[in-house]
Amino acid sequence: MNSLRDYRESTPSNSSNSGAGCNGVCIMSTTWKDEQHPSFINFISSFLDANSYKLNFVPIAPDFIFNCGGLSVAFIFATTWNFEGAASIFSKIQKLRGQFAHFYVVITLPTKDQNDSFIHAYFKYGMELGKPTWIPVKDLEMGFEKIVKVAHARGVCKRQDAISQLRAERQKSVQSMDIYIKVVTSIPGIDYHDANALNQAIGSIEAIAKASKEYILENTDLSTEKAETITRFFRDPKYYLGPKIK
Repeated sequence: MNSLRDYRESTPSNSSNSGAGCNGVCIMSTTWKDEQHPSFINFISSFLDANSYKLNFVPIAPDFIFNCGGLSVAFIFATTWNFEGAASIFSKIQKLRGQFAHFYVVITLPTKDQNDSFIHAYFKYGMELGKPTWIPVKDLEMGFEKIVKVAHARGVCKRQDAISQLRAERQKSVQSMDIYIKVVTSIPGIDYHDANALNQAIGSIEAIAKASKEYILENTDLSTEKAETITRFFRDPKYYLGPKIK
């Protein structure tokens, strides 16, 4: 078992994210806040500040919602456990687990007896494994550090997915442009510069096919001869179906 110090050292730090600005926003339930000791709220506030998270207090149903990288992650943080109060905890979880795509329950179980009691209640109230994910911890500080680590990891994954998607879209755009250039430069006398000028001024191949000679001359630096060639290429079947040798 890692020590509390180990958990703190493995938590994303402000220095490791220098230049990245705010890592996200932590929204804490006002009801949950009022149930905690002020010293623990002070720890949470300091810990979030050190890791570049903003903290807001809002009357929300979960105990915490983290917004990281455009992703919302909700948490229930059960800071105390006794079997008699299990019904209210599990009832709350049943209501919330269908409302959030990313939902976790952190529960403080410092003793073996409490751990055994929790396991008994878990199956008594018909919980499904992994729905939601439960994270048992030994103490309060460790529990909140786990919450921040999970939220941070989710946010990083979301940002990486977004970057990958942008790269894929850019690659697709480049490939589409390559095809566009090849098609337009297949017109006799039209070179790479002409193709780019047509793309910027007129747009798609379909738009070029519909453009008049006058419109091409007004909006590009192509010569009259080239403008006539383009209009003939798309409109004269004898021209675009005939053999062409470059």
